[in-house]
Amino acid sequence: MADTTEAVEVRGALVRLRRATGLPVAFGGLVEPGRPQIRISELSGTATTALRSLAVVSGNGLGGKVAALARPCAVTDYSASRTISHEYDGAVATEGLRSVLAVPLVVRRKVRGVLYGALRTAQPLGDRTLSAAVAAARDVEQALVARDEARAVLTAVREPAGPSGAAWERVREAHGTLRSLAQRVEDPALREELLAVCGSLAGATGAVPPETPGRAAELSPREVDVLSCVAVGSTNAAAAERLGLRPETVKGYLRSAMRKLGARTRWEAVVAARRAGVLP
Repeated sequence: MADTTEAVEVRGALVRLRRATGLPVAFGGLVEPGRPQIRISELSGTATTALRSLAVVSGNGLGGKVAALARPCAVTDYSASRTISHEYDGAVATEGLRSVLAVPLVVRRKVRGVLYGALRTAQPLGDRTLSAAVAAARDVEQALVARDEARAVLTAVREPAGPSGAAWERVREAHGTLRSLAQRVEDPALREELLAVCGSLAGATGAVPPETPGRAAELSPREVDVLSCVAVGSTNAAAAERLGLRPETVKGYLRSAMRKLGARTRWEAVVAARRAGVLP
């Protein structure tokens, strides 16, 4: 069963899906841990509770087909479709659904859940509708990646013996990943949560020298984002792609950060930011 925060992400994505597509009904859920099935936990626009808690087994029905293939699918008339099996026709008919699309939530090549959108009439669902559903799914996937990264690195930092050198590299890489993901997450509460985790990781390296905090405090969030990419070896072009910025913009942020930190090179800036507790 999905935890509360993950369920909130799915719920928000369903609202965005309906808003973007005009579809009257949306629902979805995540894979239950240790079981080859998806539990429908979130409903938006439904008239009944027929779909709530439905367990969709991989390969069965439209959602099960999507989970097995790891790609979006749609049917124009669910009950009459010959491209899917019909284990869930009763629940679908009770809700009065005809045209249905389903999009997988894929994280690190594993299907973690499915989002559905539906009409109560039998008519084709066009590419524009499907693209909007895929975009809503991408939002949830990014949130799931971010939470997975946060859990993994916080576990490493909290090891009784302290993180090893290799673990610190994992922490630093994840710090950059989380900061870049935070800028693309729709939910402002989740964005703040991710940035707070980044702050915890940055402060986990130890004491902050007295001569650097003032300078480091002047760094803008985007300057910290760029430095976190530089810290794991990204070029300006790679950092730009990761952060959704232009290479020239990245170069400008880096120059500004170097000036504020009194650094002559990009690596001096990274070292100064680490000493200040801005980067792990």
